[in-house]
Amino acid sequence: MRHLILSAAIPALLMGAAPVLAEAAAPTQQAERAPPPHFPRDLTPAGVAAADDHLALEQVDGAEAMAFVAEENRKSLAVLTGDPRYETFRAEAEAILTGADRIPSPSFLGDGIGNFWQDATNPKGVWRRTSLDSYRTATPQWETLLDIDALSKAEGKDWVFKGADCLAPDETRCLINLSDGGKDAVVVREFDLTTKRFVDGGFHLPEGKHRIEWLDRDTLLVATDFGAGTMTESGYPFIVKTLKRGQTLAQAVEVYHGEQGDGGYGVSPAVYRDKAGKVTAVIITRPLDTFRSETWMLGDGGPVQLDLPARVSVHGVLEGRLIFSTEETWTLNGGTYPAGAVLAYYPGELVKSDDRIVIMGEGPSPVVLMPEARQAVQQVAVLDDRLVIATTDNVAGRLKVYRHRPGRPARWEAQDITVPDNLAVGLGDSSKSRGEVFVSTQGFLMPPTLSLADADAATLTILKSAPAKFDASRDVTEQYEATSTDGTKIPYFITRPRDMKLDGSNPTIMLGYGGFQVSLNPAYKPEMGKLWLERGGVFVQANIRGGGEFGPDWHQAALDGNRQRAFDDFAAVARDLEQRGVTSPRRLGIYGRSNGGVLTSVSITQHPELFNAAVIESPLVDMLRYHELPAGASWIGEYGDPRIPEEAEWIARYSAYQQLRPDVTYPRVYLTTNTRDDRVHPGHARKFAARLGDQGHDHLYYEDTAGGHSNDADPVANARRWARHYVYLSQQLMD
Repeated sequence: MRHLILSAAIPALLMGAAPVLAEAAAPTQQAERAPPPHFPRDLTPAGVAAADDHLALEQVDGAEAMAFVAEENRKSLAVLTGDPRYETFRAEAEAILTGADRIPSPSFLGDGIGNFWQDATNPKGVWRRTSLDSYRTATPQWETLLDIDALSKAEGKDWVFKGADCLAPDETRCLINLSDGGKDAVVVREFDLTTKRFVDGGFHLPEGKHRIEWLDRDTLLVATDFGAGTMTESGYPFIVKTLKRGQTLAQAVEVYHGEQGDGGYGVSPAVYRDKAGKVTAVIITRPLDTFRSETWMLGDGGPVQLDLPARVSVHGVLEGRLIFSTEETWTLNGGTYPAGAVLAYYPGELVKSDDRIVIMGEGPSPVVLMPEARQAVQQVAVLDDRLVIATTDNVAGRLKVYRHRPGRPARWEAQDITVPDNLAVGLGDSSKSRGEVFVSTQGFLMPPTLSLADADAATLTILKSAPAKFDASRDVTEQYEATSTDGTKIPYFITRPRDMKLDGSNPTIMLGYGGFQVSLNPAYKPEMGKLWLERGGVFVQANIRGGGEFGPDWHQAALDGNRQRAFDDFAAVARDLEQRGVTSPRRLGIYGRSNGGVLTSVSITQHPELFNAAVIESPLVDMLRYHELPAGASWIGEYGDPRIPEEAEWIARYSAYQQLRPDVTYPRVYLTTNTRDDRVHPGHARKFAARLGDQGHDHLYYEDTAGGHSNDADPVANARRWARHYVYLSQQLMD
C-alpha cells in the first residue's frame, strides 16, 4: 500500500498561514449513542468474529462469496453500464489510456532506454528498448524485448508484467517479475537481453512476495518463503539467503535472520553499487512494524547493526557515505537532527559495538538538507558524486543538486535546477554512470513534461511533452486552507470553471488519502479532466494529516489513536467548500482507494450529512479484523493493533463496518474492489456492501475478477473502471 493525486496560465493562489501541528489535540468524540447493531460487545478478536455475520465473504474464492459477487455485479452493472453515458465515458477513457501520444515512461537500460508499453493492440504490454537519441525523437525506433500478450497466450497464463531488475553495469541479465492476474505475488524468471529469451536453467522463483537483489552475476540475495515457519503473520519473509546459480531454494545459505513476529512488509536486502557496478554496501532492513525498522550492513563477517533511527529511509551510498532521511528526531554523538532531514554518514560511524558508537574521526558535514516548516523531502536520487533532491514547499515542487564541498567547515552546497512554478516535480530513474535523472513536471491543468536533468550542469533538457487530453482553457486551480477541529490549517486544491458561480450548486469530487506518509501533489488526471471537468464538474484534492505533504510530523500526527484527526481534516475541507459556496452536500462526492477507502467509508458513517456520493475503492473497512486479512498485519504501525484492548477501543470508534446504523440515512455509495487483490483483501468491501444491504441502505457494489490492487493489468479494463466511477458520480452529483 505504501507501496496508491494550476490554471495552465494562472499560478495557484496560496492562501493562509503555514500548516500547524496541534500539540495535544484530542480526537473528536462521536456523540454518545447506543451502539449500532452488530457492534461487538467483546472487542477481543474472538468477540469481533462472533459478532460478524459475513465472515464467509472473507473466503476469496468461496462459493458463498462468489455467488454474492455475481449477484451484486449483475445489479450494479445494470445501473452503471446501462446508463446512456457509459459508452461515451468508456470510449473517451480508453482513448486516453491507450493513446499513442502518451509519454513512454523511460528507464536507463544498459547504454539505452527501456520502456514498458500498453495499448489497445497490446493491452498486457511489451517491454522494449531504444537509444537515448532515438527516444528524443517524435517517433523512436523500438526493439521489442518481451511481449507479455504473446507470452500469456503461449503459456496459457494471465501474466501481468511487474517490472525487471537488471544487473549493472551492462544490464544484459535481468530478473523479470510476472504476476498471475495482477497480484502482488510474482513469479521471477531470469531473462537474457542479448538473446531476448528466458535463460535455460537460469534463476527461477515460484510465486511469492519476494525481496530479491543481484549480488553478482551468479548470486542473488533472496528473502522469500523458504518453507514452514519462514514467513511473518502478515505473509512476508524475515530470512535472507544467498542463492547461487543452479541451487534450489532449499540449498540457499542464510545470511540474515529476523523474527517471525516482525511487522511491516518483510525483511529486504538492498545492494548499492558505484558507477562501474562495484558493490559499495549491502544493507538489510528488518521492519519491526509498518514504519520502524532496524538497519543492518552485510559484510564479510556477517551482518552488523547500524545505529540509525528506527524511522528512517535509506537512499543509497555516495562516495562511501550512507545517504538517509530521518523520519523522527534523532541524536548521534551530540548532534540532534529533526524529522525530515537528509544526512550523510560513513557506515563505520554508525556501527554498534558493545552498545557504543564507533566514531571514525572528524569527517565531512553530515547534514545535507534540513527542511523548513512548509517544506518536505519527496525523493532523493543518489548519483556518483552528487544528490538530486525533489522537495515540496507548501505542496509546490522544487529541485536541487547537492554536492559536498571540502573545507573548514565542510559543507553541502546546493544548486537550484529551475522548474516551473506551482507544479509537482517527480524524479524518475537515474544513472550514476551518466550523472543524469529523468524528471517529470505536471499540474492539475498542465500535462506532464519529461526532462533529463544533468546533475553536473544543474540543468533540465526537455525530452517530451504530453499533449492536452481535455480542454483546460475554462478552468483554474487555486489553493485554500480549512480549519480542522483542533485548529490545524489543512491545505487543499480546487480545480474549477473560471466563471463558476459560488451558489453551492457545483458538482464536486473531493479526493483524499491521509496515510502512510503518501503525498497528494498536483497531478494531471486526464480521465478526470475529460469525464468530469469538461462537463462542468469541480475537483478538490485535500492534503489532510496522515500524508507526507509536510514531512514525517504531518504523517505521524494522525497515527494510531490520533487517526480521527485525518477524518476531521477531511470533514473540515468539506465544510469549508460549503461555506465558500463552491458546493453543497447535495453536490459533493468523495473518492478514495486503499487507505483512502478507510477515509471515505469512515467519512460516510461519521458525516453522512456532508456528502451525496462516495466511490470507496479497494478499501479497508473492517478495521477490527484488518490484521486478520492478508496482508493487514503489516499495517499495524499505521492503524494500531486491534488485539490490544486499549487500541481496539479507539479503532472501534471509527471502524465503518461496525459503525453502520440502520436508522441513519446514507447516500448511495459505490463500493468496488478486485478478486485478485492480495494487498487489501476484497472481503472488506464485500462485507460492507452486505451489511449496507442488510440494513436496507441503497448501494452499488462491483468486483472485478482480475487486475489486482494496482489496476495496471489492462488499460482497456481500466477504461471500463473509470467509466463506471464517473457514471456513478454523474448520477449522484449532476443528475
